[in-house]
Formats: sequence, structure tokens, C-alpha cells
Amino acid sequence: MEMINRYIYAVTQKLPQSQREDIAIELRGLIEDMLEERAGQGNGKENDVEEVLLELGSPRSLADKYRGKKKYIIGPELFDTYILVVKIVLIVMSSLIGIGFIIQTILEPMSILDHFIDMIVSAVTELPQAFGWATFWFAIGELYGGTKQKDLIGKEWKPADLSPIPDEKRQIKRSESIVGIIFYTIIIVFLAFSNEYFGIWVFQDEFNGVVPFLNEQTYGSYLLFIFLIFGAGIIKECLKLVAGKWTYRLAAYTTIVNVISMAAILFMISGPDFWNPEFMNQLVEAGVVTAGSEAFDTITTIWNQSTFWILILFIVGLVWDAVDGFIKSRKK
Repeated sequence: MEMINRYIYAVTQKLPQSQREDIAIELRGLIEDMLEERAGQGNGKENDVEEVLLELGSPRSLADKYRGKKKYIIGPELFDTYILVVKIVLIVMSSLIGIGFIIQTILEPMSILDHFIDMIVSAVTELPQAFGWATFWFAIGELYGGTKQKDLIGKEWKPADLSPIPDEKRQIKRSESIVGIIFYTIIIVFLAFSNEYFGIWVFQDEFNGVVPFLNEQTYGSYLLFIFLIFGAGIIKECLKLVAGKWTYRLAAYTTIVNVISMAAILFMISGPDFWNPEFMNQLVEAGVVTAGSEAFDTITTIWNQSTFWILILFIVGLVWDAVDGFIKSRKK
């Protein structure tokens, strides 16, 4: 019956991923056995199901019995997702640090020792930070979930309270969230720790350097906004992983995160000190373009309008992300 399926789904969603299938089979068999015992009492089938589910208790309390009631910094409901996110972030960051070392060595082979030392320093400083921040945010999520659970204690639970199993249109694919986490992690590592390579690469028989897009003198003051914007994106994808389906609450959280990101983006890239003020002059000095030429005028126009179009793209993307969440939340 539909109510049984809803109950089993509600219980197993609160358990570690590796245990869900086995416990679902075990729980379904237990419910069927209990219903058979009541079959001779002449009660209606629906009443029998409700009585059995009431006897088993609320999905949360039954899930607690399966896993044992313990105190956690990060409990079983979030632990699988937490481990997955930590693995993704650490693997991506480690890979990028290694790739950065290889690229630097190819471009400047005479400084390989300096590049190797930089790689070790980056690994020692950045990887623990990533682990710490991931643990911190999941611990906050566990604390919020624990508080919410305490608020429900003492309230009578009824089978009618069971939420319907979400259809495929509302479910969020884990692969989408994983790709999102990887993307945001790459952007953070690249912009925060390898921003000197963010620009026009100049080659004249050999690598002659990079004409940077960003103002190297003031860029350090914007690092907080870089972490805020793309870190918020990682948090958003983690929320999707934990929820597993679109709901109005998740869509609201997504909207809040997007509004914070949008405000940070507006403040950051619209500032006069964010972009390299000597970008066009440095292009000319590097021999990439000749001053006064048609190419020079075209690049100047694109450069002057870049802030506007980047803002438009970010705003459209964030707004659509929020709207799409609410649309999917409405689907039955």
C-alpha cells in the first residue's frame, strides 16, 4: 500500500545510504508479518496498516532504533553526504595543486624547487582549511537538525503525517550536485590561489608571462568575497545533496544563498579597483596588440563592457536557479 511505501521511505531516508536497501526489505517484511497477525480480527485493511505503523512509532524514532541513539557532531543522516563532499573537495583541491605545480614547472623549469615548495605549502595550508570548513558547515546542519528533532518530541505522530514519496521530476540527481561542488571548488582554488594566471597568456617563441585581468595590488582584499560567493555555491549544492528532492523550503534556502552571492558579486566586480586598470597598456607593451589599431579599439570596447555583461550573466543564472527550484517544488 502507498502508506507503507511512504513509511519505509521516511525511515530509510534517515539512515546511512549503505543500510537503506537491507533495512527497507527487513522493515517491509516486519510490517507484512504484523498485518497477517491482525488479519483475523476483521478490521479494515487501512485501519490495520495505521495501527501497525502507530505501533512501530514515528519514522524518526524507528530510524533511531535501527542505528542506535547516540550523540554525533555529524550524525548518520548527514554523514554519508559529509564524507562524499569532503572527498570531492580534497581530491579536486589536491589535483589542482598538483596540476598547478606541473604547469608552473613547464613554464619556468629553472624554478622547479620554488614551485615544489609552493606546492607543499599550499597542500599543508589549503587542504586542512577545506576539511575544517566542510566539517564546520555540516556540524551546523547537524545542530539545526537536532534542534528541530527536539522540537518534535512530545507531539503525537500519525501515519497521515507521512509525506508522499517524491516523483522523479522533484528528485535531485546526486551527480548534478557533485558536478556543482567540483565546479565551485575549482573556481575557488583557481581564483584564490592561482589568480596570477587569470589573464591573457603571452607567448613569443616561449612563455613571456600573463597580462592579468585582475588588479594585483588590491585583489587580496577581495578574497573574502571570492570565498563567500563560490563557498555559498558549495553550500547550496550540499543542501541539495542532503534534501534529495526539491521542496519549497529548499527553494527558499537556494534563493537566500543566491541573493547573498548576488550582493557580493555586485559589490566586488563593480568596484573600480577590482579589474586591472593597466590591462590595455600592458597588452600593448607585451606586443599582443598595437595601440590605435582596429583590434585595439575592439578589445577596448569588449574590456569596458565586460563588467556589465558579467553582472548580467551572473544575475540571470542565479535568478533562474531560484525560479527553477520553485517550479520543480510545485510538481507532484
